Amino acid sequence: MSNCPAIELKNITKTFGSVVANSNVNLSVNRGEILSVLGENGSGKTTLMNMIAGIYFPDHGQIFIDGEEVVIRSPRDAFSHGIGMIHQHFKLVDVFSAAENIVLGLKEEEHYNIRRSAAKIKEISEQYGFEIDPNKKIYEMSVSEKQTVEIIKVLYRGADILILDEPTAVLTPQETQKLFAVLRRMRDDGKAIIIITHKLHEVLSLSDRVAVLRKGEYIGTVETASTNESELTEMMVGKKISLDIERTEPENPQERLVVKNINCMNREGVKVLDNVSFTAKSGEILGIAGIAGSGQRELLEAIAGLQHIDSGEIIYNNPKTGKQDDLRDKTPLQIRELGVRLSFVPEDRLGMGLVGNMDIIDNMMLRSYRKGKSPFLQRKKPKHLADEIIEQLEVVTPSATTPVRRLSGGNVQKVLVGREIASSPTVLMAAYPVRGLDINSSYVIYNLLNRQKQNGVAVIFVGEDLDVLTELCDRIIVIGSGRITGTLDGRTATKEQIGYLMTASSAEEKEGGEA
Repeated sequence: MSNCPAIELKNITKTFGSVVANSNVNLSVNRGEILSVLGENGSGKTTLMNMIAGIYFPDHGQIFIDGEEVVIRSPRDAFSHGIGMIHQHFKLVDVFSAAENIVLGLKEEEHYNIRRSAAKIKEISEQYGFEIDPNKKIYEMSVSEKQTVEIIKVLYRGADILILDEPTAVLTPQETQKLFAVLRRMRDDGKAIIIITHKLHEVLSLSDRVAVLRKGEYIGTVETASTNESELTEMMVGKKISLDIERTEPENPQERLVVKNINCMNREGVKVLDNVSFTAKSGEILGIAGIAGSGQRELLEAIAGLQHIDSGEIIYNNPKTGKQDDLRDKTPLQIRELGVRLSFVPEDRLGMGLVGNMDIIDNMMLRSYRKGKSPFLQRKKPKHLADEIIEQLEVVTPSATTPVRRLSGGNVQKVLVGREIASSPTVLMAAYPVRGLDINSSYVIYNLLNRQKQNGVAVIFVGEDLDVLTELCDRIIVIGSGRITGTLDGRTATKEQIGYLMTASSAEEKEGGEA
């Protein structure tokens, strides 16, 4: 490694109005090194990386590349200095091939030649161990293949300083290991790599150093080999916290929700749910694992009354009346009028869960405004609930009257989860409830879900972190290509078993069958 850092930040400050996102941050990464950047939600990690990538411009401070001060005002400037960022949400054109996406926007001296581009892509792939077909369309690709296209896209443009935002968020364990092997080869080739992630076990297994931010300020950088999860968490939060999920045994579990043989087609006529059956029981947490886009969203939306299904039954066993209600093709309002207390934390926070332009109090009222008995809205109870959620879940916000769209993604998620749990459900469905949350906030949510389980709620948890699924859930169903490929006992399941079932195409249950 060179004595001079590949990139160095000195006293970088960025504000948005009265909000200080970064305050006098100092950071450096060397060539031939993988640096992880850790911090709670709202600590300024993404803002800082966006300044390196040219998306934001710092108010104060300096950026140095190989010891020379540079000014980065746009992504084009960043690329000219060899900086490329791979965002968590891919920026690809679905109907284009991999090669077309990789060269899109480039000004080449010679006339565009797809064969020449494909040859260069193949050369990069062989150098670092990527597996990609340059002619394959994006819409035909798996999530890991799309990510590979994004990485090759920045390498094709000559980037040797790479920033990856939550690169393993939607990958299976096997895909994660492949990605790590590629990143290590890139590091050994002299690339400087910065990774934003919330998964501490990945930080410890992959990175050489770890930089920690807290509330927009730089706390310090430590050698990965000389630290552990507890120390890193304390640096992020500023105090010692417990990182244990206390899974209790289900008490008197009863069948609360029975899904029988449901089938569903999307608007394009593609089958997204294929003969799906399972049972969710009161007093237990049922985990759902699967590669992104395997039917998880459609499944939960069908239960919540937001997705039409072509055949099958969704039976709710009402604990108060003792009746069985079929929820198939009922609207959310009709489900509520049946006396079904169903809460749903959707994957799309602002698209389906909350209204971005409304403040936190008004978003609390979305669940109950129909109960009003006068033409005037009563804001006292919703305000009390908003204040309670802000305090208990440590939502970083100027006040309860702040529009939700001004909050960081993690804090938006806290507001949504808090609201749904506060409605005292008998069935609680949560799709990726800790996506984008820091480690401290994630464990707060896990504990809340456990509390719901102990209160006799049937909890359905869709997660992407397989370590958490095996620690938190009593049973785990695995979905692949719209089919249930297996049901496992959460106490004995391994990540390898789940990962295998996530990529299995057979609908036959494996590794123990119905638990």
